[in-house]
Amino acid sequence: MRKITCYPILKMALMCSLGILAAASLAFAQQSPNAPREADVYCSGLATTQPIPNDTYVISGENSSYRMTYSEGEQVFLNRGADQGVKVGDQYTVMRRVREPLKYKWFTWQPQLMRAMGPVYADIGRLRVVNVLAKTSIAEVTYSCDMMYRGDIALPFAPRPAPAFHDVKFDQFAPPSGKPTAMVVTGKDFAQLVGTGSIVYVNLGATQGVKVGDYFRVFRYQGTRNQTAYQTANTSYKMYGYGSTPVAYHWDNLPRQILGEGIVLRASPNSSTVLLTHTLVEIFAGDYVELE
Repeated sequence: MRKITCYPILKMALMCSLGILAAASLAFAQQSPNAPREADVYCSGLATTQPIPNDTYVISGENSSYRMTYSEGEQVFLNRGADQGVKVGDQYTVMRRVREPLKYKWFTWQPQLMRAMGPVYADIGRLRVVNVLAKTSIAEVTYSCDMMYRGDIALPFAPRPAPAFHDVKFDQFAPPSGKPTAMVVTGKDFAQLVGTGSIVYVNLGATQGVKVGDYFRVFRYQGTRNQTAYQTANTSYKMYGYGSTPVAYHWDNLPRQILGEGIVLRASPNSSTVLLTHTLVEIFAGDYVELE
């Protein structure tokens, strides 16, 4: 008797749970963003040949005798104050020059392309000045991308536009656009393997006509001798028992494999910061890109 009574209750609970999940999924679908998130735009970083002014920087913060890092809601001290024109309410973007810790070459031309793009700077966060002294000022960390350190550079805050996503059907075998091509040189934090939602830096920028909101298509040639991931060359033609053709087709006579696409968030002279919005497979440093 107990089983008979419990089944309707369990069934009702299950139906309620499924209803909640369906409603949540519908709500999520209705709230799908039509532009990159704030974190994508303001924590993307960039590679640039333009000098970044470093005359304003973080010198310390609260509990300075032992604190080394600071994050959102905490207070830091800047090396400039009223004598240098700082005022309460001023806002700053905090950045830091970063370097590849492993110094490992992941594909043939990576070191040369990194030098051509310029030094890489990470976005650390945002500050708002709350108190000003003669030669120093106190600022609150209002937004954090990463822990803030002594020596981090503070630049006057400038809003960054969030470009709208385009509504174009993804074509896995799109023909060449005829527009400039380049490479995925590295990812944010020097990642060499990336996917949807990742930030990458490519070696085409404003000098080559790239602007915020442009789209890059990521592609890979099949069977070239400059592979981005280790593999035995021409495996498909050397493996016995899996079919053959009278002629072995080379990479330049095969369709390109389109891996994904991404939107430009920032354009430096020789580099662009790109948010990967759609990927079919993993993307490696050394894969190719072209403007759509």
